[in-house]
Amino acid sequence: KRYHIAKVYRRDNPAMTRGRYREFYQCDFDIAGQFDLMIPDAECLKIVHEILSDLQLGDFLVKVNDRRILDGMFAVCGVPDSKFRTICSSVDKLDKMPWEEVRSEMVGEKGLSPEAADRIGEYVQLHGGLDLVERLLQDPKLSQNKLAKEGLGDLKLLFEYLTLFGIAGKISFDLSLARGLDYYTGVIFEAVLLQPEKDHGEEGVGVGSVAGGGRYDGLVGMFDPKGRKVPCVGVSIGIERIFSILEQRIETSQEKIRTTETQVLVASAQKKLLEERLKLVSELWDAGIKAEVLYKKNPKLLNQLQYCEDTGIPLVAIVGEQELKEGVVKLRDVATREEVNVSRESLVEEIRMRTSRP
Repeated sequence: KRYHIAKVYRRDNPAMTRGRYREFYQCDFDIAGQFDLMIPDAECLKIVHEILSDLQLGDFLVKVNDRRILDGMFAVCGVPDSKFRTICSSVDKLDKMPWEEVRSEMVGEKGLSPEAADRIGEYVQLHGGLDLVERLLQDPKLSQNKLAKEGLGDLKLLFEYLTLFGIAGKISFDLSLARGLDYYTGVIFEAVLLQPEKDHGEEGVGVGSVAGGGRYDGLVGMFDPKGRKVPCVGVSIGIERIFSILEQRIETSQEKIRTTETQVLVASAQKKLLEERLKLVSELWDAGIKAEVLYKKNPKLLNQLQYCEDTGIPLVAIVGEQELKEGVVKLRDVATREEVNVSRESLVEEIRMRTSRP
């Protein structure tokens, strides 16, 4: 198992709107190795579910399909082998275009027979859960195709594991999901955020994909001089896409976001106390407190307090001549503006107590 968060690059020329960039950060999570069917795949979906739930981005749905079901479906619908990939990329547009437009692209631009297109239409508009998998396993045409039957068998097992993980309700088997990349060999998935429909609270509308992935059993072997096969399944979380959604939300709600973990600013009310501030901040750092000090010899108290307001630092530890004489530090709560004198010895404990509250 491995994960990383790093910069990646897109090959096409994306529309920059809606957070689709050419260079962007992505969080990838992969499980590589020879394991029993669908156990790692189910865990990848569990992780996507956990991340999207914890980020509280709103309602979401994870669509699932299988490359073998797609290929089997194209075969039984009468798509010639040479057109599989290009028809696949048309099907992939179904989340953005209505079926009629996708159909006319297949027939008009890509030369598929209208009969084959109509047969594909019967399948790609289906979505559901385990019930749909069961139904398609009984489908007279699909069940005759070896690839599709394998894929459906695996999806049935996947849904059993997802039910055990308690997340099957958020997973939808969607026959239109095609994901444009050629290296997927089995299960494929894509997570979309949903906007609640205004009029009839039926199904939400997708706001765009925030995560995607699948099984790519042939890819690692391409880079191995000996051609050894390493089965892999993985998922990518689109960090930039999620950030742009969070940023929009913050703008509309006008809430302030804290960009620092600093617990306390060490400040002084009088001049010529830089040495005392540095001594105290050093003590706090040694005790594992996240503390800061302004890089000025004689900053005004007001500016120091304003800095805390702007950055969301909750506490200010003020040293002054009187406090130094008495061996205390004035601890100020930035939000309530209340101040208490705390002895130098118990300052660390007091800061910990005040900043550990939820």
